[in-house]
Amino acid sequence: MNILVMGAGALGGYFGGRLAGEGHNVTFVARGAHLEAMQQDGLRIESPMGDLHLPEVTAISDPAGATDVDIVLFLVKNFDVEAAAQTLLPTLKSDSLIVTMQNGVSARPRLGQIVGIERVVSGIAFIPADVKAPGIIRHSAELHRLVFGTGTMTNASRINKLAAALNDAGVEAAVSDDIEHMLWKKFVFLSALSAMTALTRLDIGQLRKTPETAKLFRQTMDETEAVGRAVCPDLPHGIAEEQWNFTLDLPGRVHASMLDDLERGKPLELNYLSGDVVRLGRIHGIATPLHDFVTAALQPYVNGTPK
Repeated sequence: MNILVMGAGALGGYFGGRLAGEGHNVTFVARGAHLEAMQQDGLRIESPMGDLHLPEVTAISDPAGATDVDIVLFLVKNFDVEAAAQTLLPTLKSDSLIVTMQNGVSARPRLGQIVGIERVVSGIAFIPADVKAPGIIRHSAELHRLVFGTGTMTNASRINKLAAALNDAGVEAAVSDDIEHMLWKKFVFLSALSAMTALTRLDIGQLRKTPETAKLFRQTMDETEAVGRAVCPDLPHGIAEEQWNFTLDLPGRVHASMLDDLERGKPLELNYLSGDVVRLGRIHGIATPLHDFVTAALQPYVNGTPK
């Protein structure tokens, strides 16, 4: 397959690198020092699942330079979705598929408004990874899982083919007919994790052992589950409880990537995490006071550290 990785950061570099290592034609869209390093020295992956060095990769700054694209792995930040989608239009074929794996629950409809919703497939990534240095992806645990929605009948075969290619490359990949519920299940956890760790500037361990913040953490999960059930009436009950128990088992040093972005002065995905909980809550008449507070309190940082 011809695969375009739109946003070749930690996740795009990892999954695209694994596919390229198996001989698939992968083009990486990146920028800055990361792009320059990939063009000069290729791509390296450091992983407990096996290191990989690709001395030569195709890395470009503009997706218009790619041709005959079968599948786009769309991995830009939430706040770049619309602009990145516009740059994709010249390179898409009539049957190109786009797998979107942004945090939260709103990326697919936003992307679909620009490229056509019928070609967009929801995906969920479960992997701890970061860009250790330009051109080097660090994968830090034995977890590298992708789940895709089945999409329409016309694209299901290609999504199954992508999942098979990833599994052949050593990545755990699966296709689900219940992707909407899976998105909300992850969102219940992630919206709370990003809200609480970014607001307090603390890892999850300290938040858990402080009764007041542990209570707030759980309550933010409850708010998101309530909104999720309003959006998806058949959403199973007990997701917040399940995700809280999952949270209790996590290493104490865990925090959201939004806290990393905040501390580095980078733009935040705030408005697509707590912000989307608030937005959807208002649409469906669900009160979200904690996510309201977080969205308001962190709003001065949404475009990076204020001058």
